[in-house]
Amino acid sequence: MGSKNTSIYQSEKKQNVPFLFGKRNYLFMGIGIACIILGFFLMTGHDANTQPDGTYDPTYWNEDIYSFTRIRLAPILIIIGFVLEVYAILTSSKETE
Repeated sequence: MGSKNTSIYQSEKKQNVPFLFGKRNYLFMGIGIACIILGFFLMTGHDANTQPDGTYDPTYWNEDIYSFTRIRLAPILIIIGFVLEVYAILTSSKETE
């Protein structure tokens, strides 16, 4: 008899549990993750001793490591992505109110 009441209680409990985040929260989480991935992708590239054709030469200095994309744009995109993630987690969804 005890197990019968427990299974009824568990089935009622499963039906009344709302999702933690709403559709809007997941949308902002996806956009934030996309910004973070894009930022890290833009930050990659050849290192300081790699020639433009891809060969390694210890006597060559590649100035492309100081490009606008790697130094300014990529970190800004990563920061925007993390801010969007925090916003997506902390904002309340309209469905739970």
